[in-house]
Amino acid sequence: MDQILSLQEKLENTHQQLANLSFSTHTTQKHTYIHTQHPLMVGTSIHQNLFLPHPQEHHHHQKPIDFTSREQECIYLLKKCKSMEDLKQSHSLILKLGLLSSSFCASNLISISALSHFGSMDYACSIFHQIDFPNSFQFNTMIRGHIKDTNLDEAIIFYNRMLEMGIHPNNFTYPSLLKGCSYLQRLQEGMQLHGHVFKIGLQDDIFVQNSLINMYGKCREITKSCTLFNQMDDLDKSSATWSAIIGAHVSKEMWGECLDMFRELSSRKDWRGEESVLVSVLSSCINLNALDLGRSTHGFLIRNLSGLNVIIETTLLDLYLKCGSLETGLSIFERMKVKNEWSYSVMISGLAFHGYGIEALRVFSEMREKGFEPDGVVYISVLTACSHAGLLKDGFTLFEKMKEDKVEPAIEHYGCLVDAMGKMGKVTEAFEFIKKMPMEANEVVWYSLLGACWVHKDLELGEKVAKKLLELNPQTNGVYAMLSNIYAKSQRWELVSLTRRALVNPLVKTHGFSFVEVKRKVYKFVSNDTLWAKCEGVSDMLYQMQWQLRFEGYLPDLSEVFLDVDEDEKSERLSRHSQKLAIAFGLIHTSKGSSIRIVRNMRMCKDCHVYTKMISLIYERRIVVRDRNRFHCFENGVCSCKDYW
Repeated sequence: MDQILSLQEKLENTHQQLANLSFSTHTTQKHTYIHTQHPLMVGTSIHQNLFLPHPQEHHHHQKPIDFTSREQECIYLLKKCKSMEDLKQSHSLILKLGLLSSSFCASNLISISALSHFGSMDYACSIFHQIDFPNSFQFNTMIRGHIKDTNLDEAIIFYNRMLEMGIHPNNFTYPSLLKGCSYLQRLQEGMQLHGHVFKIGLQDDIFVQNSLINMYGKCREITKSCTLFNQMDDLDKSSATWSAIIGAHVSKEMWGECLDMFRELSSRKDWRGEESVLVSVLSSCINLNALDLGRSTHGFLIRNLSGLNVIIETTLLDLYLKCGSLETGLSIFERMKVKNEWSYSVMISGLAFHGYGIEALRVFSEMREKGFEPDGVVYISVLTACSHAGLLKDGFTLFEKMKEDKVEPAIEHYGCLVDAMGKMGKVTEAFEFIKKMPMEANEVVWYSLLGACWVHKDLELGEKVAKKLLELNPQTNGVYAMLSNIYAKSQRWELVSLTRRALVNPLVKTHGFSFVEVKRKVYKFVSNDTLWAKCEGVSDMLYQMQWQLRFEGYLPDLSEVFLDVDEDEKSERLSRHSQKLAIAFGLIHTSKGSSIRIVRNMRMCKDCHVYTKMISLIYERRIVVRDRNRFHCFENGVCSCKDYW
């Protein structure tokens, strides 16, 4: 550590000596307010708390570094510090020997106090204030320490003092400050610092550029990140640069663009794999259900990293569980040598969304046995598992256990129990349970019950729940839309018409869509989209599937077509549901016997459920579908949900 600090301090001292040619060490009362015309900084000015002094000449001499044996002894003692008590003893020795004036000793003392896991920023500040002429390394260390404690305001105060003393900020200063802006999403301060970067002349520094790309990305200003990235020469783009721009796309949930950039990066001969990039790629694969690309990334990780830490292993676990590969997920979980709370939470949640409630309860018990205390998030996962598996009694038992563990039940936990009762058809009991809750039910809870009323055709209670929702938000169209669907399901077309007339604004229908991955590319299908049905042989495959299904005795379930049209029109609309288009495309473009994986944005309708079960049997395929609520694994004409969803 002392060698690293020595090297870094020498480098920063070189910067300081160059800076001393044009920057004064004396405080000036004149401040320069910057108005840059750079395309990224249009309309940006520097806040009064962020200013640059006018450069003035001075003749401050810096003593060349000469490490004495006593200094080396003190550094050795500092390096061995394991606690604040050790640090204070070393500090006392440095004071007794009169070595606090040694820039090297003072720098190491501040660094350990500010940046070590046992350190204290208050103690670091007390040491810093004893130094008469702090250098850029010491200022940068104090800034880093405050950023580590997510205290951007204090870091900016030290930055301002640094400028007041005429000490030139360098390429170690701005990355720390911009990192703080990224953490806290403080875009305004980040843009002001960007202006300072131009004033100082560090806009071409690779470390500063990467930090700016990351800052704008985390602040969801993806256009500015891309502008900076595109302005850089391709030869100058490092792994950290690519990591920053890919991370920026992840922050905006631009999953497809993230994978496109990764393909471009992986084609570069000089890239050898970057952990942060690969984690971003895995996150994109999770959200796009791109299991094949996720597997490829997993293989890349194994080939290029000597070992996988708990964060990467848990991300891989999340990938396989959310992409429907439960067996692989379980295998990874069982082989993990180190597990943390997040690992158990991901495993419980994955089992929940696959409908394996009993297994989720077993993992939950194992988590407690290992000494991990479940928090509110874990309890949401395990209660969701009970809901999806119909384990209502276990759900209420866990709910009481939660109180014993001193985890205060939130509205989400009550919502899980309401959902569980609704799925089992206990809608009246769920309504009474909501009325007895210690807090007011929110829209999510009422919508959950309204959905249950629709599934179980309870018109009377559905109208009561709709009234409650309209009291919460009179301007919403969603209540009228769901209520009209309840009426339509019961063939009450006159009430459907009246309900739709009561809409506050014209109803904009949310179209169902499905994603399917084929040959490491993700394709999107929208319900009743005639474009896809006419290309790639999809139309012919749909006709072939329909013919095979009718031969097996399939009849379309028209109960969820909420239109007052004849049965032929209803059948036609059902045949063009996005899930069926995606299955047809998958059957055409994947090899016989391989699995088809689909992600859809809405709850699966009954007809699609029956249709997919029969297709899995006829074509001998395993079809995994993730809808808005859970996973469905269709194989040999049976679904893993056991027709309970």
